[in-house]
Amino acid sequence: MVERLISFSLRNRFIVLLIAAGMFGWGIYEVQHNPVDAIPDLSENQVIVFTEWMGRSPQVIEDQVTYPLVANLQGIPKLKNIRGASMFGMSFVYLVFEENVDIYWARTRVAERLNFAQKLYRKGISPTLGPDGTGVGHIFWYSLDAKGCYDLENNVPAGLVYQVCIADSSRGVSEVASFGGFQSNTREL
Repeated sequence: MVERLISFSLRNRFIVLLIAAGMFGWGIYEVQHNPVDAIPDLSENQVIVFTEWMGRSPQVIEDQVTYPLVANLQGIPKLKNIRGASMFGMSFVYLVFEENVDIYWARTRVAERLNFAQKLYRKGISPTLGPDGTGVGHIFWYSLDAKGCYDLENNVPAGLVYQVCIADSSRGVSEVASFGGFQSNTREL
């Protein structure tokens, strides 16, 4: 079989070159029109609901925020899985949708349910949608390290405040998630 293929190719060089050129042209066309990412997003269609209620224990957050929220969000069409996590002063609810669901459609359905759920909670509890982004969207992680113990209101080194302020006011970035330290209220320097 291989010997016949080789002998056919040697006898019909023009046909082999024509087929090779055709395959080369088809490959160039497919590369230009194929919607393939350099780093494909393999994450699930996920919507995150974040609720902050400072000063409360994880058990109180679970009983009064996370569980009622999970119960209210169940039954959304095309919802595959729902998970809740409670910690000191914070609640996270992760809603995982089926693969073929448009993420903006899913966010709209969750926002509709959150509007209804807002009436069930006492004042000061406000469930909100997490940022619209995927795990691929994390571009840069950093930490600022200062030696010693500082009073964050008065004795913070000027360089540290300046760096956090720059991070908080980055343009063209959907979210800068600063944790700990001095949180700047300025959006522009």
